[in-house]
Amino acid sequence: MYRYDQYDHLIVKERIAQFRDQVRRRLADELTEEEFLPLRLQNGLYMQRHAYMYRIAIPYGALRSEQLRKLAFIARKYDRGYGHFTTRQNIQFNWISLEDVPDIYEHLASVEMHSIQTSGNDVRNTTTDQFAGVAPDELVDPRPYAEIVRQWSTFHPEFAYLPRKFKIAFNAATEDRAALDMHDIGLNIVKNDAGEIGFRVLVGGGLGRTPILGSYIREFLPWQHMLTYIEAILRVYNQYGRRDNKFKARIKILLKATGVEEFARMVEEEWADLKDGVGTLTTEEFNRIAAYFAPPPYEPLANEDAKLKELRAESKAFDNWMKRNVRPHKVSGYAIVTLSLKKPGVPPGDCTAEQMDFVADLADRYSFGELRVTHEQNLVLADVKQSELFALWQEAKAHQLATPNIGLLTDVICCPGGDFCSLANAKSIPIAAAITKRFEDIDFQHDIGEIDLNMSGCINACGHHHIGNIGILGVDKDGAEWYQVSLGGAQGNESAVGKIIGPSFSATQVPTVVDRLLQVYVKNRIQGERFIDTVRRIGMEPFKEYVYATPIKDGALVGEDEYA
Repeated sequence: MYRYDQYDHLIVKERIAQFRDQVRRRLADELTEEEFLPLRLQNGLYMQRHAYMYRIAIPYGALRSEQLRKLAFIARKYDRGYGHFTTRQNIQFNWISLEDVPDIYEHLASVEMHSIQTSGNDVRNTTTDQFAGVAPDELVDPRPYAEIVRQWSTFHPEFAYLPRKFKIAFNAATEDRAALDMHDIGLNIVKNDAGEIGFRVLVGGGLGRTPILGSYIREFLPWQHMLTYIEAILRVYNQYGRRDNKFKARIKILLKATGVEEFARMVEEEWADLKDGVGTLTTEEFNRIAAYFAPPPYEPLANEDAKLKELRAESKAFDNWMKRNVRPHKVSGYAIVTLSLKKPGVPPGDCTAEQMDFVADLADRYSFGELRVTHEQNLVLADVKQSELFALWQEAKAHQLATPNIGLLTDVICCPGGDFCSLANAKSIPIAAAITKRFEDIDFQHDIGEIDLNMSGCINACGHHHIGNIGILGVDKDGAEWYQVSLGGAQGNESAVGKIIGPSFSATQVPTVVDRLLQVYVKNRIQGERFIDTVRRIGMEPFKEYVYATPIKDGALVGEDEYA
């Protein structure tokens, strides 16, 4: 993975000194909060309900073990002993004192990390597939391209004050695990008929107040022109994006207003002045960056199919974990392991300092000292020997990191919500906890099968509720916390925005609503059919009719339950 060079170290050092002085001036009231606001946001610092929240960049979700140990140190010394992994593959701390931030910044720099552009109206953390470089269905490793964009966009003076925040993602696999359709720019790596690598370019995706799937504006862009074409898109957005209304300032609104064809024409016209210019990538430069992502020293190993089959037969718990948390690796004898941060009773995405230290140790012992953060708020060890899977599972289970629920009902995506965020209309963590408690039986979850349940505490959609098969959104209703439920959302190759099923529900009613949705699914599914497939086949009406057919009081059914 990428290591800082002398220029990286220098610019981060200079930024720390700059921000340390800005914090000093704010604490001395030499800067007003209004003056300090844009300065702290471009350094990842938010003011929330109880304290400052500090967001730290994890480019394309990649971490070294020493970096995770540093995050554990920060959690202990400056927070309340834990951190929260987010849907942008970052980590944030929710109980930070302003005067401590410059020192935290110094600690981060010591392990080649920072918080630059994790907030503000700029290009945010570039993301990609959490299995990049090891997935069998991958065309090429997308991480070098993501790293090039990270370097290019960080401190880019022309795009430091865009109309609104801007998010870029890469995918290079048959299965889209990066949610490209939901990004301002999505770059899908493809080959043309001549076998040349390039990008299918998507623009204008996003969630929030106006959820929109992105539109493809170019079917093939040679890889050498990646930066100049992104620059053309950003220039068009910077010039024509709205700045009078932040709710209408995202590029998706501009694209909708101009139309896809006209927007593409504007980009092509802008690109004509940039194409083949200084921003054009060379093979030499790409190879320089790609060298940082060379494969680790894999051993020549055979697949352990027979031994694993025997161990799975002896332990149902291990078998369940293998089914849900372990994926095939492109190298024989290795496997990809996802460590679940969704144990019942724990806020989704939260990880204690002790667990961070433990996972760092696991990474050192089992995965060449590296790990990944997923946008589903879990952790990945990407290079585990199949012969060591059972031992890894036993260790992970002892530290509450082996819940066999990846992709299942309790693998909930959830923002911090009203417990922390000042923008939230309602709490989300207690609702996630109530749902998880109600459906924590792992046999039931395996029977229900794959299902995405996503939850946000407000319309900003940090929990990606729009693209959950079941989406839950906290809303304010006469000063009380209520929850809208949507159905039919999806991410990946068949992305879709969910539709609200009807009037909102109280907090105590939500688990029963989910129960009723699942009952309709169980009654109507055909063999091998996922929840989302059933929704698409029979439509929303059967779900809606049953959910609202009988009143729900204090979280329980009132009257006869026809599906019981």
